[in-house]
Amino acid sequence: MRRTLLVIASIIVSVVFMYFVLRDVPLDAVLESAQQANPLWLLISFGMITMTIVTRGIRWRGLLDNRISQRDAFFIMSVTFLLNQLPLRAGEVARSLLATGRGVPLLTAATSIVIERMLDTLLVVLSLLLALSQLSTVPPTVSQSAALFGVLGVIAFAILLVFARYPQLAHRLLNTIFKIIPPLRKLPLESLLDNVLDGLKPLTNPRRFAHAISWTLIAWAFSYGGMLTLLIALNIVDVDMLMTSILGVSLASFSVAIPVSVAAIGPFEAAIAITGEIVGMENIQAVTLGLIVHGVTVLTYVVWGVVGLLAMGVSLGDVLGKAKREDPNT
Repeated sequence: MRRTLLVIASIIVSVVFMYFVLRDVPLDAVLESAQQANPLWLLISFGMITMTIVTRGIRWRGLLDNRISQRDAFFIMSVTFLLNQLPLRAGEVARSLLATGRGVPLLTAATSIVIERMLDTLLVVLSLLLALSQLSTVPPTVSQSAALFGVLGVIAFAILLVFARYPQLAHRLLNTIFKIIPPLRKLPLESLLDNVLDGLKPLTNPRRFAHAISWTLIAWAFSYGGMLTLLIALNIVDVDMLMTSILGVSLASFSVAIPVSVAAIGPFEAAIAITGEIVGMENIQAVTLGLIVHGVTVLTYVVWGVVGLLAMGVSLGDVLGKAKREDPNT
C-alpha cells in the first residue's frame, strides 16, 4: 500500500510540474526544435555525462582511502545514479551496501557519502551565485547579494572544517549559546553537531581534502560541459552559454533533490525553463533544452547503470531488496 501511494504521489508531482512547463508551449514546435538537434553534439554530451560518473567514482574511491578498485567505484556509482531515478532515491543506500560487500566498513562508506553531499551542496550554491552575479539579465542588487552569500558560504564551510579539526571549540561555542538561550538545550543540537563534524573529519586530512576538492571541481566541470554541448546541439548560441550551463545545472540539481517524482521528470524541466527565462531564452528553446538535457542524462545513467549491474553480477531486484531491508523508507 505504501509503495502504491508513493508511485501515485510521484506521478502526480511529475504531471503537475510538466503541465506548468508545457501549458503555454506548442508541442509540435518543441518536437520540431528537438528534431534539429545535432547528433554529434548529443553524443559528445553523452560522453561528458559519462565522465561525470567516472570522475565522481574517482573522488569517492579517494574518500574510501582506495579500499576498492577504480572499476568497482565506477560501476557502483553508475548503479547509484540509475537507482536515484526512482522515487525516494534508493541509490545512496544501495551504494553503501555494495561498498560493504567489497570490504569497506559501513561507517566509512556512509561518511564518504556525507562528505560528497556537503561538497556538492556547497559547490552548487556557489555556482548558482556565480551565475547570478555574472548574467547581465539579473538585476545588480541580486548579483551583489549573490556574491555576498557566496563569500559567506565559503567562510561558513571553512569554520566547519576548523570545528571538525578542533571539535572542543565547537562544543564550547554551543555551550555558550545554551547559556544565552537555555530552551535550546531541549533540541538535539549536540548530536546534530557531532554528526556534522564526524562527517567532515576526513577532510581535515590535507591529502584527502585536496583530492576531494579537486575531483569535485572536475566532476562538476563535466556536468556543466554536458549542458553546454547540448546548447550547441540545439544551436542556442545567443546567450551566455557558460553561465547558462552553470545556472541550469545548479537549478536542476536542486530540482533532483525533490524525493517524490519519477526520475525528476517535471521538476527538472521546470528548472531548465526557469533558467531559460532568466537568461532571456525563447520559451520553446528552453522547454526543448530541458527535455533534451534530461533525456540524455537519464539515458546515460540507464546505460551505465545496466552495464554496472551486469559487470558486478547483481540484479536490480537484489540491490533494491537489500536497500529496502537496510532502509524501509526506500
